[in-house]
Parts: sequence; C-alpha cells; structure tokens
Amino acid sequence: MSSQKGNVARSRPQKHQNTFTFKNDKFDKSVQTKKINAKLHDGVCQRCKEVLEWRVKYSKYKPLSKPKKCVKCLQKTVKDSYHIICRPCACELEVCAKCGKKEDIVIPFNKEPGNSANTENQGSNCRRSCRGEEDSDEDLDADADSDGEDGDS
Repeated sequence: MSSQKGNVARSRPQKHQNTFTFKNDKFDKSVQTKKINAKLHDGVCQRCKEVLEWRVKYSKYKPLSKPKKCVKCLQKTVKDSYHIICRPCACELEVCAKCGKKEDIVIPFNKEPGNSANTENQGSNCRRSCRGEEDSDEDLDADADSDGEDGDS
C-alpha cells in the first residue's frame, strides 16, 4: 500500500500465502498455555467473546497476576483478564463483563461447569436436597397418576 492519504484500496493480492495455520501450543506445551486454551469465556457478549478467542488462538492472551478493580463496585474483585466488571456486578446488572455494554450475554456466569465440581465437594448437603427433590417428584407423579385415573373413570 502506498502512503498516500486516503488510498486504502489494495491493487494486488497478498504476496505470500500461509501454507499452514498458526498453532499456539506447537512449541509451548506449558501448564499456563493449557489453562489458557481450556478457559471458558463466560459473561461476555458475542463480540468480546470473539476478541478473547482470537487472543487465545494467536497467543496474545495474558492472564492476570493479581485481581483488578471493578468499575462498578470499586473493589479488587475482577479476576479475569481484559474484564472491567466483576462477576457479581455483571450478573446483577446483566451487562458484558468486558465492554460493560448491555448486550446479549452468550454464556451466562451461572451456567458454568465449575458449579458441578463445587456441589460434589459439598457432598451430603447436595445429596439430602437431591433426595428431597426426588421424593417430591415422586409425590407429584403419584398425584398425576391418580388424576389420570380419575379422568378415565
């Protein structure tokens, strides 16, 4: 491209075509790279999710070393890189945690797979509540069956 002001049209195609795609873990097999590749980007809008995925794909993503300050509650609670709002504030206000705009959230915070690991650790409390729900479901099924029998008669 020339340096003329306003000349943004390219007159020829790309000179060198890439023969293979870039792999961010081809030479770097560290634990940190594996964590970054496995990270789920939740609580952000579609555009911010694509930006974060691009950063991960091309090894531009840098994790935070210490928590950042949230712009809403002014506490040091932002633990995700490139985010400006902490998880509780973003959930409460229903905004994107990265750009802060009220966009459609692609993967909400409350539907993260980490919750299932936390419930396994709680153990007996979860089992008791689950059993209680199963008992109540059986009672509802019994009521539904009896209603169905009454309707047939």
